[in-house]
Amino acid sequence: MRRDTWTVDRGRYPDAVTPWERSRWRDEALEWAEGALAAHGLRASGPCEVRLRPWSVLVRMPVEGHDAVWFKANPSASAFEAGLTEALARWVPEHVLEPLAVDADRGWFLLPDGGPLLRDVLGAGADTPRIWEDMLRRYADVQRTLGPYTREIAALGVPRMPPAALPDVFDRIVDENTALGPGDRRTLRASRLRLVDWCAELAGVGIADSLDHSDLHDGQIFAPAPDRFTFFDWGDAAVGHPFCSLLVPARSARERYGPGVLPRLRDAYLEPWTRTGLTAAELRRAVSLAWRLAAIGRACAWGRLFTAGTAGGATAAGGEQSAGWLRELFTEPPL
Repeated sequence: MRRDTWTVDRGRYPDAVTPWERSRWRDEALEWAEGALAAHGLRASGPCEVRLRPWSVLVRMPVEGHDAVWFKANPSASAFEAGLTEALARWVPEHVLEPLAVDADRGWFLLPDGGPLLRDVLGAGADTPRIWEDMLRRYADVQRTLGPYTREIAALGVPRMPPAALPDVFDRIVDENTALGPGDRRTLRASRLRLVDWCAELAGVGIADSLDHSDLHDGQIFAPAPDRFTFFDWGDAAVGHPFCSLLVPARSARERYGPGVLPRLRDAYLEPWTRTGLTAAELRRAVSLAWRLAAIGRACAWGRLFTAGTAGGATAAGGEQSAGWLRELFTEPPL
């Protein structure tokens, strides 16, 4: 494969600084990916498509006589995704992609193609809330399966953010976020006692921690066949209350179908959790609390991936995103 033939997509971050700009890093990464392909009897062919974002370098590599593969490299804040992806392929193999190769130390991994995205399937005419309901039931099953592995997941470097830890996380990101004005800080700090109460109540419900994808929208899910979903892109993940995962997909579906869809999606997601012995009212209350608290995880993810000096001018954009989630924390959940 020629090393000087690729197209580059920088999205909304044209000035983001990534390791792709360093020729030595670029050559080492491509050489590693080509070697991993060779170990599977495959050979790269044709120009690559490179997608550069402050939070990752993603390279689509055409393969001779085979579907394309995807090389991904994460910055240190989310380098755990490589090892986590490898571990998930052992623990929930039917719901994730099995990587072709992983270099956990460098945060590199190589994935096969996963088929059509859920977003594309919806756009092709299968646009119905029923698909979202089925997906959320399946995802909840994955979380229930992963519950016993939380120690192993955290040991891979995935951030731990159980409800009891969220007030301290909140304090840190409020202090560090330069996009917040003095009025924002006063308002947020004045509401901290409410946050502490919510965290204590959610922890007391009795649902064990699990893996929270934290950014589960229709572009992070493959839908290769009817009623089959493959979850990927775990760079924002955390170990925490599983119900925090509902925020992002529910918001995405609300944009497509309106707020009336939310009770259906909530109840579909909660269906696998009824086997815990909790009542429907208890589960719904827990989801309402987790909806609020999930905003802390989203703010934290944006903050850790846009640290000063690592993303050029995009650092300010990351700070604004993080601040927006913090402001949303104290709005009434629409569930």
